[in-house]
Amino acid sequence: MKQAAEIFAGRTAVITGAGSGIGEGLARVAARIGMKVVLADIAIDRASAVAADIEAQGGKALAVKTDVTSIADLEALADTAYGTFGDVALAINNAGIETIGYSWDLPDATWDKAIDINIRGVVHGSRIFARRMIAAGTKGYIANVASIGALGMMPTQAPYMMSKHAALSFTECLFLEMDLAKVPIHVSAVVPAQVKTRIFDDAPTSTGSGMANRQRARMQEMLTSMGLTPVEAGEIILAGIASGSFWVSTHPDITAYMARARADYLGSLATPVLADQARALVE
Repeated sequence: MKQAAEIFAGRTAVITGAGSGIGEGLARVAARIGMKVVLADIAIDRASAVAADIEAQGGKALAVKTDVTSIADLEALADTAYGTFGDVALAINNAGIETIGYSWDLPDATWDKAIDINIRGVVHGSRIFARRMIAAGTKGYIANVASIGALGMMPTQAPYMMSKHAALSFTECLFLEMDLAKVPIHVSAVVPAQVKTRIFDDAPTSTGSGMANRQRARMQEMLTSMGLTPVEAGEIILAGIASGSFWVSTHPDITAYMARARADYLGSLATPVLADQARALVE
């Protein structure tokens, strides 16, 4: 974390979905290395509790109620961050939700919510902070949290998997645009694997689906038993962003394996198939 502290201490970070999970871990680590942290979350009670704890430990933090599906809310978040703490050096578009259920069984509203949060929230959060960072003319960082799922496929999680593929693709394009425009904004794609969050506890499921409820329990147990803590994940992610990496993974070996498997699958134009380990989670 030495490099991250040298780069970011005294500067401002804005993190969406910061009331719990990876976002909370990132906020706590950013504050610990001396950043002023703006915690954006629609669950303002969670974000406020984290911000209060950070301040009680001597850090500087501000919770802002933010619906990332609203461009007006994201603009207001940027106004508040810049107005309170000055130029933003680091914007992390982390807010996201999971879903569980067959594509045809999930309610329309669940599909729309997943797409709006996981794709539009990342896209518009990046655009809004990019404009301001470019105008400031100083070195800035934008990191978009995709998922290891952006390198794979999984039945009964279609909205999540699809949206994370989209978030990764957008982040790749954004990286190239910053390079083409020759502006000092570094872009990273964050691809977490197992982290102990409440993402499956909070995941909407198809109505009355025993299968969905079983999968929720299995997936949450996997995260609880095998996952990093959010703070551990936050340390790895902030260090990766500070190092100037595009790919930032909490589990590099898993990411490399998934990337190779994806490349082989696409290169051979193979028919989709469910791996045995994944099958055990859904059947």
